[in-house]
Amino acid sequence: MRLTILGGGGFRVPLVYGALLADHAPGRVTEVTLHDVDAERLRAINGVLREQATDVPDAPAVRATTDLDEALRGADFVFSAIRVGGLAGRAADEQVALAEGVLGQETVGAGGIAYGLRTVPVAVHIARRVKEVAPDAWVINFTNPAGLVTEAMSRHLGDRVIGICDSPVGLGRRVARVLGADPADAWVDYVGLNHLGWLRGLRVHGRDELPRLLADEKLLGSFEEGRLFGTDWLRSIGAIPNEYLHYYYFNRETVRAYREAERTRGAFLADQQSAFYAAPSWASWDRTRAEREATYMAHNREASGAGERDAADLEESGGYEKVALALMRAIARDERATLILNVRNRRTLAALDEDAVIEVPCLVDANGAHPVAVDPLPLHATGLVTAVKAVEREVLAAAESGSRATAVKAFALHPLVDSVTVADRLVDGYLGAHSGLAYLSRGGRRKDV
Repeated sequence: MRLTILGGGGFRVPLVYGALLADHAPGRVTEVTLHDVDAERLRAINGVLREQATDVPDAPAVRATTDLDEALRGADFVFSAIRVGGLAGRAADEQVALAEGVLGQETVGAGGIAYGLRTVPVAVHIARRVKEVAPDAWVINFTNPAGLVTEAMSRHLGDRVIGICDSPVGLGRRVARVLGADPADAWVDYVGLNHLGWLRGLRVHGRDELPRLLADEKLLGSFEEGRLFGTDWLRSIGAIPNEYLHYYYFNRETVRAYREAERTRGAFLADQQSAFYAAPSWASWDRTRAEREATYMAHNREASGAGERDAADLEESGGYEKVALALMRAIARDERATLILNVRNRRTLAALDEDAVIEVPCLVDANGAHPVAVDPLPLHATGLVTAVKAVEREVLAAAESGSRATAVKAFALHPLVDSVTVADRLVDGYLGAHSGLAYLSRGGRRKDV
């Protein structure tokens, strides 16, 4: 089976390759094609993968190319893991937003919108090339903002594009672990959008164990989300939010922590990875990865007083690659699985239309991912989900039309942007920071989206 990884020079590619190296079952991936627009990064990661496979005699063969159509041709699966603008773009997203006193995180708020406006046109181009060159391939989207990008690609690929994220997996694992349950035996009732979802139940052998967790102060405060959000708030909403909801529930504190930090997360990662790519090796990659994981969401933990990450979370770091491999196995081998994925809504959430991409448990088989029926969200959660989905739709409309006014509307409608005037200045700031947003004009129309 052949796998193509778009963004093949990216830092997390060895995680994916590591999962493939551990898979020796029939029907496994035997050939990996790396594609990237940056030939130097491709060479660096290709070298790391060679070291990584040193003691694995049946390691999947790896080749690299900067030609997109060549990379796609003959692929059974395509992993899309691109970062338009690189980490320098992420750092600029953060700085422009923070200068206006709003959040600049890469997937949430102003930063997420800017990243989406840069990424959607490229993702749509990729979707069109997949449809033309590899129409039978399944696309597994890692690219952030994952829900938004998956929805953009689904307009061209339908249900053959599926978005993944490791946040719900990590949340379910932590809740199961603190309750003394095996995550493999637990049904996680989780629903929302990517980076905007809630764990509302955890069933083990038919019994929902979440009420026991919410009632136990010591247990509830013993894991990351309990410390991050506070036990009183978790009991108030009767659910465990995805960690990214900290940006919404504690926005003022988080923005202050970001503004007071010596460096933003994007700037930190840019410096860190520059050092790695200057002298790439398997050992330096592993050290850099460990440091990256240890500092994940550090500003949020600082703002909430949550302390350091749990050792168990660091030992089980990553997750994208495990979800991706399980998804690939389920489709390619018809090994039925239940996974939390980003897929088209159908009739799962009545508040959203059928084509809206949501994040929800899915049953996966050879025919793809099928969202399961879930109970409605409470009004406070429905309000956030519908508001953010409206923003995503404006981002898609702006990418298609090239309208600056529509881009302003996307920023202004976001719950974490508090003024139309600020939204207008944000668009100007991002236009100045990113040449990739030059397509936004006061009435222009893109021809390639």
